Amino acid sequence: MTSLTNGLGLYDGFSGLMDKSVTWLLPYFLGRIYLNNLAGLRQLAIGIFVGGLVYVPLSLYEIRMSPQLHARIYGAHAHYDFLQTVRYGGFRPSVFMQHGLALGAWLMAASFVGIWLWKTEVIKKVQKLDVKWLLAILLVTFIMAKSTGAYGLLAIGLLLVFSSLTMRTALPMFICIAFVFVYLYINAETESYFTDQLVEFLSTIFPPERVESLEFRFNNEELMVDHARDRLIWGWGGYDRARVINPATGNMTIQDSLWIIAFGVHGTVGLLSLFSAMLLPLTAFFARYPVRLWTRKDVAPAVGVAVVVLLYVVDSLLNAMINPIYILACGAIAGVAMKDVERAKAPRRRIRPIEPPLLEEPAYSSSSGQIESGQVGAGR
Repeated sequence: MTSLTNGLGLYDGFSGLMDKSVTWLLPYFLGRIYLNNLAGLRQLAIGIFVGGLVYVPLSLYEIRMSPQLHARIYGAHAHYDFLQTVRYGGFRPSVFMQHGLALGAWLMAASFVGIWLWKTEVIKKVQKLDVKWLLAILLVTFIMAKSTGAYGLLAIGLLLVFSSLTMRTALPMFICIAFVFVYLYINAETESYFTDQLVEFLSTIFPPERVESLEFRFNNEELMVDHARDRLIWGWGGYDRARVINPATGNMTIQDSLWIIAFGVHGTVGLLSLFSAMLLPLTAFFARYPVRLWTRKDVAPAVGVAVVVLLYVVDSLLNAMINPIYILACGAIAGVAMKDVERAKAPRRRIRPIEPPLLEEPAYSSSSGQIESGQVGAGR
């Protein structure tokens, strides 16, 4: 509909449909079909943690030598601006991802899942190695990756899950989900912006250069939101039609956030569809699985994956780093949320057959001819 309402034709609409199907629908339905139970989510959670460990030596190499692996293997850097890899007197790795922010988010997800699996004692060793030492190595690498936003996401995730355990309610999760919807509604559907107050608050916590980067994003978003409201329902479509000229710089505005891309290109329908597809399964999952079950060893990995998906949604308010793992996890959470709560399976015990007791039967005495008491088979 976006292509048709903007006069771009059926071919453009079909092309966009195929692109979104491969990017979003395919991993979503793979998770929905093959990982739609607690056992599948356990494997996914362990896979995320191990995947983060796999990236440790690669990240350490690029922290020391600068992001070069993508260029050496594929012949080109993943991101056009190499200067964005320079952070705090060193380099921010990206390895084989599109940006250092994507790698930071991935290490954050692996670190959070590792902390949660270790805390709930779901896994104690990985290939005979103590998980706490592997987790320590992963956390050190994550800190060295120099991704400030990922630090904040990890702190938010830990705060959400442990405050829920302390309060014995999933209310913090529901508040976070509601915050995302309120943020999107205020910024997309109203003419009110609270980003200036947010920038002032963050300037007291983070370095000035990080706050200036965030303020630059917000200024660009305000310009694109005003432009997007001219095509409020279905958006502007592709070919950079959702972008405008920034009068302050004379250049085209930059689309940094996933939500502004969805809103500008596909309008309110696209924005609501995208974030509802990610947040509604989380809402159903946290409602179906109460906090008292979260530390159960079969449920804990699913909780960790659900929180990772929620953190990815929060990150999408500022960045647009698409990773199929999060979409796969979202489909898996949707599958589990649509089922009844799975009970803990007790280990099956092998029941040994009970031998019948020896019965007594009357026997005739050969000498007296009287009936005597004797055991079955006695004297035979």
